[in-house]
Amino acid sequence: MFPFGLSGVGGMTYDMGKCGRMNFQEDMSSDTKSSPPSESEKTLPPEEYLNKINEVRGLLGPLTKKSSEYCSDAAIARYLAARNGHVKKATKMLKETLKWRTQYKPEEIRWEEISREAETGKIYRANCTDKYGRPVLVMRPSCQNTKSPKGQIRFLVYCMENAILNLPDHQDQMVWLIDFHGFNMSHISVKVSRETAHVLQEHYPERLGLAVLYNPPKIFEPFWKMVKPFLDPKTRNKVEFVYSDDNVSKKILEDIFDMEQLEVAFGGENSDSSFNFEKYAERMREDDLKFFGNTTVSSTSALLTNSDSEVLDSEKKHLEDK
Repeated sequence: MFPFGLSGVGGMTYDMGKCGRMNFQEDMSSDTKSSPPSESEKTLPPEEYLNKINEVRGLLGPLTKKSSEYCSDAAIARYLAARNGHVKKATKMLKETLKWRTQYKPEEIRWEEISREAETGKIYRANCTDKYGRPVLVMRPSCQNTKSPKGQIRFLVYCMENAILNLPDHQDQMVWLIDFHGFNMSHISVKVSRETAHVLQEHYPERLGLAVLYNPPKIFEPFWKMVKPFLDPKTRNKVEFVYSDDNVSKKILEDIFDMEQLEVAFGGENSDSSFNFEKYAERMREDDLKFFGNTTVSSTSALLTNSDSEVLDSEKKHLEDK
């Protein structure tokens, strides 16, 4: 699974350079892309959005206590940004998210439900943050280990929810660090990629600060061309292509991360931060307990997982054994 698709800021074009690598011509300055807004800009909505936020609240009408938790000023501002300040479009988008959250119940997904998806380390929250305090989701498409689209999407949603819960007070965005070691096109599912783009763009707007694609191979080019039209133009400006044998690329990582904390696999100096499933499972159980007070899988979650007809027989047996 290759999760692309959160709304962002800016736009970019690209062309193929030497050795099949992708070279980008940015439409905005690099400062706009690599430097997130200041703390004051994060704690208060943009001035021009204040009246619009109130307009959105009026159009939303009465909310349940649960829904109101996802309609803070900062949250509404993100939806307005995703719809370029258009009040009615932002309201419609937010209403769809509230409906989705009521039906899908992402806050009820627990580690024990999706732990099978996590066994190979295809997505995990790194122990470190970037220099701006943003959580880092490491993604390794070559470590795909299941064939269940529903299971893969629920795992991604769990990872997103967990990263959001771990955001520091002054941040509301995260970084994706995508490692293409061992990647080939068999690791890509168009169906899952399309659904992933839909869920992330429609229900997690403005959550992506930066996506770093580390050593993408030449065969990634056709997939990027295929996925690109599904992405908001603002999102594309948040994608950086980084190559381990290119000094300019390395500078990008040095600007974003503390190299002493960054995993060795990405050119960092931390040899103790590689993925360990047992340790990570313990960490996620602790998070479930800290944020929710229990690690029980909801009946709705269990139904959604077990009703997926596309789960392999081996996966079914694994779930039954557990």
